[in-house]
Amino acid sequence: MKEPLFLKSAEEIKTMLSLDAPFQGKIIKENLVKGITDFSQMTSLPKKTRERLTGSALSSKVLERRDSESSVKLLIELSDGLKIEAVRLSDGKERYTACLSSQVGCAMGCSFCKTGTMGFIRNLSAGEIVEEFVHLEKLGEKISHIVFMGMGEALVNFTNVLDAISVFHDRNAFDISHRRITISTSGYVPGIRELTELKIPVKLAVSLVSANDRIRSKIMRINRTYPLGELKDALISFQRKGGKRITLEYCMLKDINTDKESAREVAHFARGLDVLVNLIPWNPIDDMPYSTPSEKEAVQFDKELRKFGINTSFRRSKGRDINGACGQLATEN
Repeated sequence: MKEPLFLKSAEEIKTMLSLDAPFQGKIIKENLVKGITDFSQMTSLPKKTRERLTGSALSSKVLERRDSESSVKLLIELSDGLKIEAVRLSDGKERYTACLSSQVGCAMGCSFCKTGTMGFIRNLSAGEIVEEFVHLEKLGEKISHIVFMGMGEALVNFTNVLDAISVFHDRNAFDISHRRITISTSGYVPGIRELTELKIPVKLAVSLVSANDRIRSKIMRINRTYPLGELKDALISFQRKGGKRITLEYCMLKDINTDKESAREVAHFARGLDVLVNLIPWNPIDDMPYSTPSEKEAVQFDKELRKFGINTSFRRSKGRDINGACGQLATEN
């Protein structure tokens, strides 16, 4: 298995690539963060070294690219042959966001999410996560924001995700503000508490889907281990210790979680928290027992939430036509 060079020191790169001196390892690192991944194009290296180190400095490669009006989805093969997907999103105003995966597959088993049908295969290393970002930037636009909303539960792969974030934030690497990085979770309470203690000012998004324990446990298996009461306690602690506004991702499922009682339950859960409820009409996935609510149903639910004083936003799904929208990422491994 070929190891990613990101996060390796100049000395480690020297050893891995049998270089003549550590400064050559430093040169390679500097080229990588500039998006230069072909050894032959690293002109600061001696010609003999470039000729010996042929091909790409990346451990992964893009197998397929799919485009829609606002999104580009990449199918990426890792060095061990496993595959993941990553998406570049555009807001139409020249702002680009990288939607990154943190695992191959996912163990959470949320019943509305295609990634969950894969089961858990393995965590991505920090270097593999950084390489996802590099592949997306090589599409040609500068990426300013990162969301860990791709395949996997990011807070379960906590150490590797935080190590990757340190590279993204590093002024000498990608120089992306913590405030432009969002970690999404299905409600993995131990990870939320760990993030709280570190006080790293990244944004937090929580997939809520329902504020009713019975319904949520049926839809999201994690709620059986960490029910809503424990989740809310963790979120209160997160904000008390410096965490900013939390986004509650609310996947709307027709005739399941969009009635007046569901709105009342969301309002009750949100009490005492500074939250934005992001309403996401479910993106269709074959062989799943759900339907997307009508525009009328979705708008009415939004109105009910606002009656309770809840701040809301609508996420118009990007990349749905290339199976690159929320909940649609999955690969055959």
